[in-house]
Amino acid sequence: MGVLSSMIDRQQLKPGDHIYSWRQAYVYAHHGIYVGNGMVIHFTRGAGQEIGTGTVLDNFLFSSSPAHSSDNPCPICGDQTRANGVLSSCLDCFLSGGNLYIFEYGVSPAFFLAKARGGTCTLAPSDPTEDVLHRSSFLLENGFGGYNLFKNNCEDFAIYCKTGLLVSTSISVGRSGQLASYFAAASTVVSTPLRFMTTSFSGLALVGFGMYCVGRLMSDVGVRRDVLKVPVERLITPGLDVSENSTETAKKD
Repeated sequence: MGVLSSMIDRQQLKPGDHIYSWRQAYVYAHHGIYVGNGMVIHFTRGAGQEIGTGTVLDNFLFSSSPAHSSDNPCPICGDQTRANGVLSSCLDCFLSGGNLYIFEYGVSPAFFLAKARGGTCTLAPSDPTEDVLHRSSFLLENGFGGYNLFKNNCEDFAIYCKTGLLVSTSISVGRSGQLASYFAAASTVVSTPLRFMTTSFSGLALVGFGMYCVGRLMSDVGVRRDVLKVPVERLITPGLDVSENSTETAKKD
């Protein structure tokens, strides 16, 4: 894949691939795991989720818009207009008319920073395909908790399926790169020290871009230190505290 685009053809897909498609004029992307035979397992905040759960934005922004209406359901997936949680959908329903992109793993820091938009790649390596497919199938049967735009979204789900990594602290944003990039941009804009570091517009832009890059990089699951390797079976344990119950800490080289 190239720096400018991660778009791929359907013929290039392999089971275990983390794929995504942009929504709402590239405002955000919907992520999932391709499992073969034209099917995708993904985590959604659909119209069927109870109002008042998650964040305020979750009540207005659905993570997945069905490609078919309830009056004309997909012959493969059926009526998923009110569905939410972990779903299995055909590739057409998953894409919902959008283009197909692949999320890249194990990239270099230089490549990561060259992809200025978050939610497209990570420094973290992917686990073997059989582990990815096992996690996604297990979560299809048992769920991935409640959808939360900031801490437990579709990209978080796909990254967990690929890496087995979960954030162990409760105060930080989840593992998703696209949310991290938005937070990095926002913190750069409102950061008051910027005005004391340079007086020129070009200097301000350079410093701001540097802070944005550092913020994105430090938020990536491949370098942050508040992540643990958690077996998927532990996710259904009632009252699971990731920071205390996981014995397999993610190691970074």
